[in-house]
Amino acid sequence: MRKKSAAQKPPPASRTSAIGWLIACIVGIAAAVAYSRYKPSLAAPEVALAGPVNAGVSSASPFAPTVPNKTLAPTPAPEGMVWVPGGEFSMGSDAASESLCGLPGVTRDALPIHRVYVNGFWMDTTEVMNEQFEKFVTATGYITVAEQKPTKEEFPTAPPENLVAGSTVFTTTPQPVKLDNYFQWWNYVPGADWRHPTGPASDLKGREKFPVVQIAYEDAAAYATWAGKRLPTEAEWEFAARGGVAGKLYAWGDELKPNGKFQANIYEGRFPVESGDTGEDGFKGIAPVAQFPPNAYGLYDMAGNVWEWVSDWYRADTYARLTLAGGVARNPQGPDSPYDPAEPTEKKRVHRGGSFLCTDQYCTRYMVGTRGKGEVRTASDHVGFRCVKSI
Repeated sequence: MRKKSAAQKPPPASRTSAIGWLIACIVGIAAAVAYSRYKPSLAAPEVALAGPVNAGVSSASPFAPTVPNKTLAPTPAPEGMVWVPGGEFSMGSDAASESLCGLPGVTRDALPIHRVYVNGFWMDTTEVMNEQFEKFVTATGYITVAEQKPTKEEFPTAPPENLVAGSTVFTTTPQPVKLDNYFQWWNYVPGADWRHPTGPASDLKGREKFPVVQIAYEDAAAYATWAGKRLPTEAEWEFAARGGVAGKLYAWGDELKPNGKFQANIYEGRFPVESGDTGEDGFKGIAPVAQFPPNAYGLYDMAGNVWEWVSDWYRADTYARLTLAGGVARNPQGPDSPYDPAEPTEKKRVHRGGSFLCTDQYCTRYMVGTRGKGEVRTASDHVGFRCVKSI
């Protein structure tokens, strides 16, 4: 449920608990578990598994080799999608990821590493772009959550002037600040929505190929249904991001900058100071899709640029529960209900992949095994999505 503070000033009516978790989720504090609307069969088909593609994984590593299915890609391929064969892999993150983040706890909800099997599926090569979402809105007349005026029924204690449509926007600080209070760099902006990502003065001119943002979970799910697709499960997303290789820190390997080149749009420089992002990776702020090399499955931007909604409800203990169940989790859909100990009353789903705001000073969740989370009725200017399709 959207949440608004009656004492909030000026107008802003935050769609989350005063944007608190939006930022926690958005800037990337954990994530994962379940999709109650889409429940494909949990039984994996009888398919042959290929041999490990990375048998060289160290015996000391908590990651076992990935064993992809031998199933060939069906034909024809859906437009704009690539085949992800599925198979068995080690899911999660470990201390190697923890050591690279200035903020403790980046792997807390991504442990323990556990074995998972997923069926093969098609996946969008890129995040859904503004031009694609516009076609959906034109065809259906759909109105996103951020465009809807909050009601008195939703927020009975809020003064009328606070009931204003809008969303959450990253705002730089005039000088360096302690990174212990995200309210310093996140603001609720009236009039911010997918057409106006950072507020009424912004628009989509020249941004047709940028990922659509200011999208709440139900907005992403509605688009997916219209397109004849669905949102990926967290397990599918991670299998796809790893590209058939086990235990790597990033979707492209273990080095952040192989051969001195950035492989994703992330934040370089002093966070979150005005003009702090140096743009060393080629971009200050959000970038068009597909500006960096794809991973081994042909997927772009599986790290950085914008967070991506997945279908699972978020629970911090999901991986522990799967591990206690024993064996290989087969096509896990996540828990039946959400629970975030930090905000028990908020309904959150998992975000994956990190964004252009992720930095080793605060959030390194562009690392492939780590998780994020977001309240389902909350949008921001660095959260988008991509879709998948079952065979």
